[in-house]
Formats: sequence, C-alpha cells, structure tokens
Amino acid sequence: MKLGFDNEKYVKIQSKKIKERIKMFDKLYLEVGGKLFDDTHAKRVLPGFDLNVKIKMFQELKKDLEIILCINADAISKNKVREEYGITYDVEVLRLIDNLRKMGFYINSVVITLFNDQPGIDKFIKKLEINKVKSYIHRPTKGYPLDVDTICSEEGYGANPYIETTKKLVLVNAPGPGSGKLATCLSQLYHEHKRGVNAGYAKYETFPVWDLPLNHPVNVAYEAATADLHDINMIDPFHLEKYNIKAVNYNRDIELFPVLKSILNKITNKDIYYSPTDMGVNMIGSCIISDEVLVDAGKKEIIRRYFNAMKAYKLGLSTDEIPTRIKLLMNHLEIDDSYFDIIPIAKKKMTEKNSHIVSMKLNNDIIVTGKETDILSPISSCLINAIKTLSGIPDNIKLLPKNILEPILSLKNSDLHENSTRLELSEVLIALSICSVTNPTVLNALKYLKDLEMCDAYSTYIIPNSELKTVKELGINLICEPNFYSDNEFIY
Repeated sequence: MKLGFDNEKYVKIQSKKIKERIKMFDKLYLEVGGKLFDDTHAKRVLPGFDLNVKIKMFQELKKDLEIILCINADAISKNKVREEYGITYDVEVLRLIDNLRKMGFYINSVVITLFNDQPGIDKFIKKLEINKVKSYIHRPTKGYPLDVDTICSEEGYGANPYIETTKKLVLVNAPGPGSGKLATCLSQLYHEHKRGVNAGYAKYETFPVWDLPLNHPVNVAYEAATADLHDINMIDPFHLEKYNIKAVNYNRDIELFPVLKSILNKITNKDIYYSPTDMGVNMIGSCIISDEVLVDAGKKEIIRRYFNAMKAYKLGLSTDEIPTRIKLLMNHLEIDDSYFDIIPIAKKKMTEKNSHIVSMKLNNDIIVTGKETDILSPISSCLINAIKTLSGIPDNIKLLPKNILEPILSLKNSDLHENSTRLELSEVLIALSICSVTNPTVLNALKYLKDLEMCDAYSTYIIPNSELKTVKELGINLICEPNFYSDNEFIY
C-alpha cells in the first residue's frame, strides 16, 4: 500500500498542539469529533493513518485527563444504530466505556442530552449504574440559539447539573453526531466560570482538513460521509476576514459561530476565538507526505460512500436524497464507478459466467475474482483465490476439498434447519483453520489473510450482514452493487 500520511509526525505535532491549547486555560474542555479509536474513515482517506492514533496519543496524557460521554435521548429511545458496527448508540456508549477503562482512562460520566421525557432512558441509566458510571440529564437549553442572555443564565446552562471534574483536560466524546457534545462543554464552562475557574473550550475534529483546498477529494469525501447530515464544506469567512487565510470548515460550524462567539464572550467576558477554525486543534494537513496518494484515496472513498448509500436506499433504509447528493459530488470531481478497475472486470465476468462475482485488488495490484460454486459464496471463493495468489499456490490445488465442506453444509441443512445452499465466509475460514492443522499448504496460505487489510473489493450483489461482518473484521474495503442475490431472494 502506498503511503500518503506520516503517522509518527502526526502524533508528535498533534499532541504538542493540544498541550499548547491546554496551557491557555486552568482547565480545557476538548470536544472530540468523530471516533476516539477505530477511525476507519480516516484510515481509508489518509493511507498511513493509524485508526487508533487518537487514543494512543491521549494515552500519553492519561494521568491529566478524564472523559465525559454524551448521548442524545432520542438516540436511546429510537434505537439509533451505528451502521459500521450494527449496534445501537446506547450499546456503543457502553462499549466505549469498557474499552476506555481497559486502557486505563477515567470515565467521569455520561450525559443524556436533549432529554424531554423520552421512553427508555431509565433503563439506560440503570445499565450505567450497574457499570458504576455516573449519569446526568440535560434538557433542551432555554433560549437556544438566539437569546444569549437566557442561555447564559440560571434558566439556561445554569439549569443543567454541574459535572464535577478534577483533571486539567476533559475530553467530551459521543457515539455519533448530534449527541450534544458542544452544549455539554458550554454548560460546563458556564458552571466553571461561576466557580472562578478559567475553563476553556476547543474542538478536535479530523475532517474537513482546514488547510487542504476546499475541493480536495479528502475534504469532499468528508462531505460524502456526512451527506445524511447535509454538511457542506465552505471557506471559513471569519478566518478569511481576520487573517486573510483561506481555511476550510463546514456549514454548521460556520452558521453557529456568531452565536457561539457571543456565548463564549458572555461566559468568559473576553473574545478568545475569532473564527470556527481558531477553535480547532487539528494538524492533519501538516503530516501529508503524498498529495497524489490522498487524492486517489479520497476519490475512492466518495465512490464507496455512493455505493453504500445506494445499498441503503435499495434496502429501504433511506431515501434517494443521500446517493443523489453524493453523485453530484462525484460529477463535480468528474469520477464514476469505473475509477475502480475491479468494477468493470467483475461486471464482465458476471456476464461471461452468468453468475455473481466478487473482485478484489491485492496490495501488489493483482486483481483476483471469485464466483459462486455449489458450496462456496462468491466472496468465499474470492478470498480463497486471494490467499492462494499471495502464497503462490497453483490454481489447480484445492485448499478445501468437497469432502471437507459438504459435511458442514449437510449439518446446517439437516440438523440446524437453516436451508443453506452455500457456506458463509466465517464458516469457510473455520474450515481452513481446521485443515491447516494437518495441511502445511493451507497453514501457509492463512498467513496471508493479514495482507488483505485495506484491499479494495467489489461485489455484483448485496453481501448479507452475516458475511459482511467477517469482511470488515479482515479490514477489506468492500463495495456492493445495489442488487439482491436473486430476484426472489432477500438475503440481507
């Protein structure tokens, strides 16, 4: 894989930037946008980026920080789901708590924001209590967003309970957007300044990258990723006016900034920031080592987002507005699905073989394909062909003979009553693992599974969740044509 980003440099200069911002205040509330770890989007558009670099960086500051997590009450009551994991926001909060504690971080509390007596909140609070986590309820802020005097009063932020913190750095994170991180930070600033504490606010978001061009594919990829939120990248007019420097931000932050500036001034009695960009601490742009690699990665991510949006539309999970918005971004950059060379190859083979195809481009630029057999799904066939190619095994050698696979399929159909016609990817991997005990060829081939990470793959049909989970665990970047496996089969 060609690298476009210097991860080691990023750790050094990003931690330095955050430490500099901490020194400006007695206590800093740092709103962390996106994911604290498992940042797969950043890893895809910034080749070389460690998907866990943020949390690794904060581990160096662990003794001086604590974490507040926010979740919107609506997300709890409506069982909002994080698509990449297939779990609800409330479960994701519990997962975050568990993972962060294992790494030695102190979880201060969870704030349930925009509470308006939605159902299901008591049950979630009980789960937090069982896990020995404090919880706080924040109702909608009176006067928000226009009446600054009311917002910054006992009727506004003052109506929220004060969260007692003891560390110099307080990270405020959430399972997804719209969780109330900013409001929680500002509420705490109000209470801290009432107590004579010079508390400050800053924002740590990876995208858009403020010092890349507005229409750089990496920034456009962010817009594609947030198409459901209607985010639009814009030149920060406040930054341009104050410093005569073009900086990229997005519409929500720019539209909100005049109000936010007034609120911060009302709380602190001074102007600290003169633009939305001023509030940020992101140093991504300084760590790019190959713009060409990032341009390519950004374009591919936009196309991935388009296919994902089309799949969601096909499954009835969204309207056609989102793929339409992303398609306009593709048109602006003059790219289409042929930008992925694996797509036309798979489509041609599908016509020739009259069968669904999965194609994959390995990190050595070799393209392999897989089709349905009487036992294997196309993705299973493709994966077997991939590790055979990487390990130099001739095509005529079978890693999994029929006499190994047929009993598994028979068991599923007879004893488990699944009525399956093919083995799923996870089952094939288990069969390979068993065979590797007595077959050194299979053992050698399995060593190359790790080399499939970050490989691009394309399927001519919607791969079901049961197999998609394994694909994600292997780190393969898969896109699916929005077609069901057959006209009378809904297999998602």
